[in-house]
Amino acid sequence: MMVDTFECIATKLDVRDFAQKEVPSEIKSRILESARLTGTGLNTQHWRFVLVQNKDNLKKLAEDSTSGGWVSGANFAVIVLTNPKYRFHLIDAGRVVQDMQLAAWNHGVVSCVFTGIKEEKLRNDFGIPDELSPSIIVGFGYPARTIKGRKNRLQLDELVFYEKYDSSRTA
Repeated sequence: MMVDTFECIATKLDVRDFAQKEVPSEIKSRILESARLTGTGLNTQHWRFVLVQNKDNLKKLAEDSTSGGWVSGANFAVIVLTNPKYRFHLIDAGRVVQDMQLAAWNHGVVSCVFTGIKEEKLRNDFGIPDELSPSIIVGFGYPARTIKGRKNRLQLDELVFYEKYDSSRTA
């Protein structure tokens, strides 16, 4: 399945229920390559990535989470580490995850993110150094069910203000 970028954005949904089908290594490599190619503030390229694909480690990752227990069923996950000395490090984390998710969806691979972690346990279990922050974790896999449905999003005219914010339009 290859789709154009806008269609990819319009149809990608967050999915936490994965099939037990293996994602080929070439697709994993493309997802990681999309991360490498993502821009960063000042071109620092400060992020690092921990690829977690062993089932026991995915279980450990789920246990190290406060909101991502579902990741144990993923085919693989990526822990995105950023350097908090850069004030834009969380923006860069969001940018890189979005690119990985879109690259994955381009190949029919679904994903979801979580940020709720037991930091000390995660650091110990995955060897994360003190100078890097585990900013976000994304789990990937093929969907357990056919993906269909629509995104529940506000209309554009509810979100966009032209030239100046109009507080009389807010609820």
